[in-house]
Amino acid sequence: MVAEAEAFAREPYMQALLAGDSLDKEQRKMVISRMAELTGLSADYVDRANLRVSMGRFGKELLRSRRQVIGRFDSRYTGIDSDHVGESAGHDPSASALFGPFTSAMNQYLRGDLGVEEDRVYEVLTSKVHPWNYSQFANRFVDASSTLRKAMTDNPYLRVFAACGYYDLATPSFAMEFTRDHLGLPEHLRGNFQMGFYHAGHMMYVHEPSLRKLRKDLVEFYQTTLAEEAPSAN
Repeated sequence: MVAEAEAFAREPYMQALLAGDSLDKEQRKMVISRMAELTGLSADYVDRANLRVSMGRFGKELLRSRRQVIGRFDSRYTGIDSDHVGESAGHDPSASALFGPFTSAMNQYLRGDLGVEEDRVYEVLTSKVHPWNYSQFANRFVDASSTLRKAMTDNPYLRVFAACGYYDLATPSFAMEFTRDHLGLPEHLRGNFQMGFYHAGHMMYVHEPSLRKLRKDLVEFYQTTLAEEAPSAN
């Protein structure tokens, strides 16, 4: 299913967006039908959204008939909004389920196990963490790939491992593949960027089979990284 969705995104969907209003009616109908089939949204909704469904709208619309929303960090989680007519979810069910336990566990670990003496407490994405400063990206998309490319070309020993959850709507796995494929790295450095895929969300380690696979993948990544020398440009 993932492979089919990626193939659709690469060719028919991308071409449809590029064509804009010049898109042939029959081609548009085909794209709408296939997009509805792959996403679970109705063809009517995809049509009215002009083929452009944001992650926020998707999270609100997918289970609207059940009066449920799905999680942004992990779309396996569902929740209930205060209304069922808006265009975006009022909360993230996956964040509601996980942030509390994560915060409690981290604070206990810092103080109980590590003996950290600090008046401040560890918080997950609260007002003390936000707002992030995006001023350097004024009037353009947020893009850190140029920074990563520079780091990887400056230091050919640097290796990157990206862990991606299939149910992550915050940082979708295909978006990470797109970023990797557009870093503009020289051929001899492309192997320094590796990826792992998991049947869970942004925090894939909450799913035990994914946690086990993540550990295995990381151990192999560390061992390979330590064993190999930097690639040459010969």
